Parts: sequence; structure tokens; C-alpha cells
Amino acid sequence: MNNSVKGKSRQGQSDLKIMDKSKNNIVLFHPYIPEKAKKSVNETLNTRWIGQGPKVDLFEKKFKNKFTKKRYPLAVGSGTDALHLAYILCGLKKGDEVITTIFTCTATNIPLLYMGIKIKFADIQPNTMNIDPLSVKKLITDKTKAIVCVHYGGFPCDMDELHQIADERGIPIIEDAAQAIGAKYKDKYIGTISDFTIFSFQAIKQITTGDGGMVICKNKELYKKGQRIRWFGIDRSAKQGGTWENDIYEVGYKYQMTDIAAAMGLEGLSDFDLIDKHRKSLLTEYTNCLNGFNDVKIVGEVVNSREHAAWLNTILVEDRYNLQIKLRENNIESNQVHFRNDRYTIFKEFCRNKKFPVMDSIEDKYLVLPLHMEVSMGDVQRICDVIKSGW
Repeated sequence: MNNSVKGKSRQGQSDLKIMDKSKNNIVLFHPYIPEKAKKSVNETLNTRWIGQGPKVDLFEKKFKNKFTKKRYPLAVGSGTDALHLAYILCGLKKGDEVITTIFTCTATNIPLLYMGIKIKFADIQPNTMNIDPLSVKKLITDKTKAIVCVHYGGFPCDMDELHQIADERGIPIIEDAAQAIGAKYKDKYIGTISDFTIFSFQAIKQITTGDGGMVICKNKELYKKGQRIRWFGIDRSAKQGGTWENDIYEVGYKYQMTDIAAAMGLEGLSDFDLIDKHRKSLLTEYTNCLNGFNDVKIVGEVVNSREHAAWLNTILVEDRYNLQIKLRENNIESNQVHFRNDRYTIFKEFCRNKKFPVMDSIEDKYLVLPLHMEVSMGDVQRICDVIKSGW
């Protein structure tokens, strides 16, 4: 590596605090709020509906028209709500086994703990950091009731291979597409492939509602069940239609989206093509600028069968910590963002005597670079110039 200095061991490293936004700093994340979203939220605050109301319905409808076509969307309060709801709708029960990825935001797997699920962690692929179907195949048993996959950074998983495994067992796949709005697999939008897909509209996602999420259901009856469960188990449409004497026969939650959030979502959705084009152009620029620089590998580089949603640009390097310091010295923020879940005490019981060789091999090599609407092409070139100058 050019000009490299031996990096510190992980135990000797100090975490870097979040970088302040300033004229010279390129921060790792920044929300994108369309100006018209501010006006729309203000208008919503002056209506009868600020909780779940007509704008939630409209947001679901427009999201469906854009991304999911014949599938059924349920807008909820967060991506974590969406995951928990999807796990309920696919029929998981206490004691069931679920195969999921070792590398993801903890939000993917914490709802499984709510439900008393036995988690079986699969290893990842070195080139995508997505769940490895070969690892999944080794873990599956007659007790496996579902497979959860995460499209890391917005790059789609090997869906054909995963579906072959799931279909042989007759079990559902839940796609955590929190980072993958706009991603495609073999010309199909993510959200049109599996039994359940969830999206996130958290603060720094491509589309934000402040916080929010969406469950996409293949089955219409399960969608109707989801409508009840996101509102305490109550049939709201019947209640609002005048049927006030109703029973609750399913345990529900307060997982609905509000019209305030949906107002933001609708305007973000109307700007999606602009957002999508900019983010993907930044990722392409990173790829072009770092092409031929052998000290860096971009995770999830473009292949013909997939379209990256470009939520993250993650690179693999040696002496990651030294590169991170070098970038910080040049007013550029970078970080790991997500961590392997077996490092957390809450998942300890599922990880005893388990080995994850690929995760082990790249644990200290991955680094996320800035990629959002506040980043310019010039910023990408500046970042790449700093990287190529060595660390």
C-alpha cells in the first residue's frame, strides 16, 4: 500500500466522533428533505388528519405504483416495525428457527428476539457482504421456518439461489430492503420478488419520513391481517365505516405511519428519480476514480443482473483505521456504520462455537464513504484523490 504505516490493532483504536457539518467537511450522512415536503407537512398540520389518515393511503398507493405493482404495501412507523410485522405475518412462533445474516443493522434481528425465535446466523460473501446462500444451505434443517436476507448498502442478494433453497423447503423469504429502495434484480424491482419485503424511510435513507417503514406483502389476506395488527388488532376501515362494536382477536401493535410522515414521504417519492440518479452517478464516479487502484475494492461492484440502489459505498482496504484517520485529517468523514451481530451480548446464545470465516477475514477491512445528496462529483474526486495518495 502506498505510504502505508502499520495500522493499530482493533483493541488499540479509538472510535472517532461524528464530524460536524461545515463548509469544508464532507460528512458521511445527511438527510434529503425536499423544500416542498416542508410545505406539505405544514399543510397537513392544519387538517383533521395528522395521525394515520388519507395521506398514508395515498403514500402506499403511489409507492405501489412506482415499485411493487401487484404487491400490497403497509406503511408503518419504522423499518423495525416493518420487520417485526413481516415476521408475525409469515407465521413465526416462539422456538422457531430462522436463518439470517451475521452482518446487518441490529434492527434486522432484534425483532426475532421479541418473538423468542432461535436465530441461526449465516456467513456473508466477501465481494458483496450479503448473506451467502452456500452458508444458508449448510444451516437449513426441518425446523427452519424462514430465511431473512439483507441487501447490504442497496446491492441485491443472490435471490435465485436463496429462493431455490427456500422453495425446496416451502418456507418464506423476508427481504430486508431497508437500504435498497430502487434496487433491481434481473430487471425486477426489489419488492416484487419474495413473500415479504420491508423498506425503511429513516432519516438518512433515499426517501425519508423522519422515521418510517413499509411492509410489502404478496398475499392479500395477510396484507389485510397486517392492516389490523399495525393498529392494535382493530379493523379501522370497519370502525370508520360505522361498525363500532367489533372484536379484537389478534394481538396488535401501534405500528402505523402518520399523515405527517406520509406528507414527507410523498414529496420524497416525487423526487425519487432525481435522488436515485444522483446517488447512482456518485457511485459510478467512485468506481471510475478508483478503477485500477489495487489497494481498494468496492463492495458490490456493478454486475449486469443487478442494479445497485447506491445507499452506501463501502470499500475494502488494509489498514482501515489509518485510512480513516487520513480521510479525517482531510475533512472527510468515514465509518463502519454496521457491525457483525455476533459481537453483541444480546445475540451471544446463538453464536457459541460458531465460525464465520468470511466475516472474520473482512471485519477490519470495510469502510463506508460519503454518498448522499449533499455530496458532489467534485467531492467524490477529492475523496478518491486522498485515498490514492496513500495512508
